[in-house]
Amino acid sequence: MMAQEQHQTKRKFYHRAKPFIAVIFLQFGLAGMDILSKLALNEGMSNYVFVVYRHAIATIVFAPLAIFFEKNTRPKMTLSIFTKLILLSILEPVIDQNLYILGMKNTTATFAAAMCNILPAITFVMACIFKLEKIRINSTHSQAKVIGTIATIAGAMVMTMVKGPIIQLFWTKPSSNSHSIDLKHTWKGAVMITVGCFSWASFMILQAITLRTYPAELSLTAWICFLGTFNGAIVALVMERGNPTAWAIHWDSKLLAAFYSGIVCSGLAYYIQGIVMKQRGPVFVTAFNPLSMVIVAILSTFILAEQMFIGRVIGAIVIVGGLYLVVWGKSKDFKSSEQLTDEEIMRPQQTIIV
Repeated sequence: MMAQEQHQTKRKFYHRAKPFIAVIFLQFGLAGMDILSKLALNEGMSNYVFVVYRHAIATIVFAPLAIFFEKNTRPKMTLSIFTKLILLSILEPVIDQNLYILGMKNTTATFAAAMCNILPAITFVMACIFKLEKIRINSTHSQAKVIGTIATIAGAMVMTMVKGPIIQLFWTKPSSNSHSIDLKHTWKGAVMITVGCFSWASFMILQAITLRTYPAELSLTAWICFLGTFNGAIVALVMERGNPTAWAIHWDSKLLAAFYSGIVCSGLAYYIQGIVMKQRGPVFVTAFNPLSMVIVAILSTFILAEQMFIGRVIGAIVIVGGLYLVVWGKSKDFKSSEQLTDEEIMRPQQTIIV
């Protein structure tokens, strides 16, 4: 009996830990993409072409998996679902990724990853609007989520507007013109990344809504990547017209970045997001973005020799603190909801926070 109880306890712990493991893996994957894509861009790769190759590779890998594993469970395609798929393929694969990469071109990989920490705040607000997230002002958990959201936005503003002195790291390469370049393009890059984050948050919300009527994560991933390839190709052909060399790719960092980003950050990311959203919602998925920022900040100083500024460190600390409050509030909400389910308590007059 004791052994059986211990086994059940382990299974329950693993079941609760799976969403955390999944999103942490996702953030490590996104951090690797930031580094590799920055290397490819530094070698002159077109961001528009990069987006096309990335999703073409993801389609080639994930479409056969979806056809094989979900052939008996995939819901029937309808006009409403297909319309949502087209919109999904435009929001993240085309709008967000192109703006994010353009923003990274104008700043640094660390700055781009840091700015994306406003994504949880935007997703939180949008989730409340679409009733995917409920707020009760007299609840400590809800107060923590609201305060954390405000702190996240404040931290992102600090990272954008406050620079401060350079933190000297002996392994980075000082550059005499890096400061003037950053001052000239920081705001332009920040605006692009912010607009991209709004598009990314919209993608998250729409993906959660689409999964209600099309609960086939692999097929949804394959469709988004396929349509993203098609729509991205149209944009790339327009933006790179008269420049056929932009499509050239060789066995170098450009090809590596396309393969890695396509398989890990498009295919696996869309799939993992879909699974975790069903259990925890879109706010939970985006709440771990600061982890990617920390990983990128550390790796970019070694690989890209990027310099660190004290203002960005302060802003990052504020962001991480705010996101901790959001995650804490979400975890308490989930435990309360789970406890009520386990006890089979039904109280229609009481609002249960999801």
